[in-house]
Amino acid sequence: MIIKSEILKTISFFVLFGLIGVNCLSSDTGDTQSFSRKVSQNSEVDTATFAGGCFWCVETPFEKLHGIIDVISGYSGGPEKDPTYKQVSAGQTGHAESVQIIYDPYVISYAQLLDTFWKNIDPTDAGGSFYDRGMQYRSVIFYHNPQQKMLAEESVNYLEKLGIFEKPIVTEIVPYRNFYKAEEYHQDFYKKDPQRYYSYRQGSGRDIFITETWENAEIRWQNFSKPDKNKLRLILTPLQFEVTQKEGTERSFENLYWDNKREGIYVDIVSGEPLFSSTDKFKSGTGWPSFTQSLEKSNVKEKEDNRLIMVRTELRSRYADSHLGHIFNDGPPPTGLRYCVNSASLRFIPKENLEKEGYKKYLSLFE
Repeated sequence: MIIKSEILKTISFFVLFGLIGVNCLSSDTGDTQSFSRKVSQNSEVDTATFAGGCFWCVETPFEKLHGIIDVISGYSGGPEKDPTYKQVSAGQTGHAESVQIIYDPYVISYAQLLDTFWKNIDPTDAGGSFYDRGMQYRSVIFYHNPQQKMLAEESVNYLEKLGIFEKPIVTEIVPYRNFYKAEEYHQDFYKKDPQRYYSYRQGSGRDIFITETWENAEIRWQNFSKPDKNKLRLILTPLQFEVTQKEGTERSFENLYWDNKREGIYVDIVSGEPLFSSTDKFKSGTGWPSFTQSLEKSNVKEKEDNRLIMVRTELRSRYADSHLGHIFNDGPPPTGLRYCVNSASLRFIPKENLEKEGYKKYLSLFE
């Protein structure tokens, strides 16, 4: 479906909940970049619990996100203790097949997890999920605290306002009660039996629904209205907020994109405006993403920076006014420039996702 232009001008949900560039549009091709699962220096973890039909299919897209510590398939939402797969799948308990996600909130936010959740389920089906029928396959957000509840409810309101789905959203938003880990053979099933997994996934109708629902959800960053700082604190990770809003700097060689070699473009983490291309990326040896030029010159502003003894030139995005990094005159030909950018300010969109993410015009860069 094509979202009406007058609705797109509000753009709030796409901005606030990460629907403008996260690699979570799931045709589940298995080509998503792999990341090591280690906790950042703050050593804090958080928990999210979702149900969206077959836990084999819900588990997989979360497994591939940066900042995820573990994704566990199991059962949640019913009164019975230690249910078995046979009991749950037969509808003999009040549980739903669910996934519990252990994540590093310094690296990935709950809003970004909601993004992945909505883009991989059918939230309009009250009788099950795709091929699987029954309340054991209903979609549910089990919130662990008031902030998760608020973000979940707000995300539903934005989705309904934008008209992403043709039918009303019926996904439950309920307090977390319990979670029981499923039998071991269900864990990481897509790795253990990929032939059966992909056959089931394709036959279920999940991927067809996801593609048809989201492929025309275009981005209009020109109409972007920047949220206030309190809202940004909720939707960005602490590192993303520190860098983009407080001119911070992430650690070299310990950030997401410094060594990313995939083809695609980099957009602003807040607004989604296009900033840089992999065609201009080079290995600078500094440990930060480095580019010889910007993708859209009007989207990257330069500003004198006197915060250190030496005068530097700061880089900021046009629409979101995010701090990106700095520009130096020690880059390679043809420009001789080095755009030194924080990964925390960016979101990478691989070339295979450009069209469905609304950036079709940049496909010609990779022909």
